[in-house]
Amino acid sequence: MDELMEYADVVAKYDPVLGIEVHVELSTATKMFDAAPNEFGGEPNTFVTPVSLGMPGALPVVNKKAIEYAIRLGLALNCKIAESCRFARKNYFYPDLSKNFQTSQSDEPIAYDGYLDVELEDGEIFRVEIERAHVEEDAGKNTHVGGEGRIHGADYSLVDYNRAGVPLVEIVTRPVAGAGARAPEVAAKYVQTIRDIARALGVSEARMERGNVRADINVSLRAAADAPLGIRTETKNVNSFRAIEKAVEYEMRRQAAILEAGQTVLQETRHWQESDASTRPGRPKSDADDYRYFPEPDLVPLAPSREWVAEIQASLPELPAAKRRRLLQEWGISELEMRDVVNSGALTLIEDSVLAGASAAGARKWWMGELARYAKEQELELDAVPITPALVAELDGLVTSGKLTDKLARQALEGVLAGEGTPSEVVVARGLEVVSNDDELLAIIDAALAEQPDVVEKVRDGKVQAAGAIVGAVMKATQGKADAARVRELVMERVMQ
Repeated sequence: MDELMEYADVVAKYDPVLGIEVHVELSTATKMFDAAPNEFGGEPNTFVTPVSLGMPGALPVVNKKAIEYAIRLGLALNCKIAESCRFARKNYFYPDLSKNFQTSQSDEPIAYDGYLDVELEDGEIFRVEIERAHVEEDAGKNTHVGGEGRIHGADYSLVDYNRAGVPLVEIVTRPVAGAGARAPEVAAKYVQTIRDIARALGVSEARMERGNVRADINVSLRAAADAPLGIRTETKNVNSFRAIEKAVEYEMRRQAAILEAGQTVLQETRHWQESDASTRPGRPKSDADDYRYFPEPDLVPLAPSREWVAEIQASLPELPAAKRRRLLQEWGISELEMRDVVNSGALTLIEDSVLAGASAAGARKWWMGELARYAKEQELELDAVPITPALVAELDGLVTSGKLTDKLARQALEGVLAGEGTPSEVVVARGLEVVSNDDELLAIIDAALAEQPDVVEKVRDGKVQAAGAIVGAVMKATQGKADAARVRELVMERVMQ
């Protein structure tokens, strides 16, 4: 077990520096260099062509849509778009790329010199400088059978090349310094912001549980902000925001303990262990020279015209930060309330519910209330809850039209989440609709008054609260399906006649 220093002691004594590499898989119809389908899942080794498998004589062809998506993403990250760039071969042993090299970009990326302003939990803005965003192909997937699911101790390994050749953009930061104690939060929020931008642009499904967005997190410590950079480790393929935050914190504590013991941090890759929230060693980390990059001889350089780049720039949709500012005004909520919405992952869900017909207040109430509680209980992301924004809008409409009280609406929602149908179908099946016919309510009120005749005199003598007994009796008789406010109005009218 690694020795760890207390986190407060780490940040008091050392200055953390991050380097973050985010891989965003692009949602094109086909792969980066061939016509194989770019789809998730499928039977192993079925979404492949001779190019995907690196067969002799099979030549790559660049996917234009992937280049367009890369430019869109680069522009959204405030990058410059290269007038000319080219692909290169990155060489080392790839069991999951059978041609044994990766087609990537080295010294000539398609996008470079960008930045991203990241909003932290308390509203502080932290700017992360971006060195480059380059296009490359993804690798396949190794499955190690036996042992603990890792190659060490496994009985044998299987390779699925379905993902090999899927287009992706790798976004590489410059050293991220100055975050101090907030370094773990900065890392997680930075990746989350990129995920949100990729979704807004429509260039990726950006589903982290599928690996559409993955992050490699470099961490190093130095004695002070003006000291040379320390030796870094790289925790590979971290695919949840919580894991990113915890991985940075763990590495800071682990490295600090090593330095305190007078030892040297080993430059290596490491792997995140969800089971105990730790990192484990992988292999010694290679530098760029070790990859023996050289220009890809089978692909000509790319030269995106300035006219095409301008067209792409003009077509960019509203980005998440601008959308938040607009919706803040339209919904009439505070900065703090908006941060709660964003941090819960409910922004798009609420917006889509409003577009489907819900009131802003109603949509926010359901997503931030009952549905957020359900997601927490079921250990789901909010957008994985089995209800759509359109159904939330339908539920909100039943409440605002008076057909359901909030209490009845919660019962209807319970039925929707249980798979019983739409809110309207659940209302009919469960008999939940509000009793709104005044004649029917008056008949029930009269029966209640007949059983409690003293209430009339008490109310007439000024003891208005006594009417609550009649309201309660009516609500009980209607199984909570009456509008309590309307019942009270009718009771007072009856009593004061």
